[in-house]
Amino acid sequence: MQLSFESITEDPVHLFEKNNIRVSVLRLDRIHPVISGNKWFKLKYYLEDARQQHKKKIVTFGGAWSNHIVATAAACACEGFSSAGIIRGETPAVLSASLLKAQEYGMELHFTNRTDYGEKIIPAVLDHEQCYFINEGGYGKKGAKGAAGILDYCQPGFTHCCCAVGTGTMMAGLVNAVLPEQKVIGISVLKNNLEGEKQVQQLLNEEKKDWQIVHDYHFGGYAKYTDVLIQFMNEFFSSTNIPSDFVYTGKLFFAVSDMIRDGFFPPGSNLLLVHSGGLQGNSSLGKGKLIY
Repeated sequence: MQLSFESITEDPVHLFEKNNIRVSVLRLDRIHPVISGNKWFKLKYYLEDARQQHKKKIVTFGGAWSNHIVATAAACACEGFSSAGIIRGETPAVLSASLLKAQEYGMELHFTNRTDYGEKIIPAVLDHEQCYFINEGGYGKKGAKGAAGILDYCQPGFTHCCCAVGTGTMMAGLVNAVLPEQKVIGISVLKNNLEGEKQVQQLLNEEKKDWQIVHDYHFGGYAKYTDVLIQFMNEFFSSTNIPSDFVYTGKLFFAVSDMIRDGFFPPGSNLLLVHSGGLQGNSSLGKGKLIY
């Protein structure tokens, strides 16, 4: 299936109206069922660079439920590269739905213990001469450069651009792309994300912009959730027909709703919420938890 940038819409959301605050969701999840949301944007310039260097195989890093791993596998299949994933943790008895999907797209999986993973030790079987390496989550200057292109698909009149934050790659791209009078708000999905601001800062250009990471809505940490979050996601979908995932976008939408209620945003603000895709992550939830 081809990428469909024409499918991107900017959907108004009327749930949060208070103090004349407007909210819309940039539906990047509609680009592709697997290479959805911010994934293609972050991969774009890496794949171009790999082709220019005549590399044959893309190698990247991630966990068992990584959206990035699946998206990279699918993108490589579309673009004519072979792919390999270095997966954090020992080989499981049963592969996650995400890793099974990555295998369907032809990705080799190489499991490694957490120490070696943290030190980015490359399995000896991978030939450095043929391989092009992409950091976890597409983190790096090329990933941020690609993410900056996200704002080409929205109306320019927003006052705040809000997004979920993992590695900070997408947020950095958005900060680089916004106008000086616009502010980027990131919602960290990680607990004790002490390096979050530093990771974003390292990818920013020299122009001064207004941005902030909010650390209060991780719901226990990466890929953690509570019944309150799941209930909110179901109610949000019932009211807007916009699906979210419990790892990233569910936390983003919940946070923005809560922050509007608490008066975080000035009256008259116009908020753009970036839907970064990743809906395949919901497959790890028990059947019936979500209504979509």
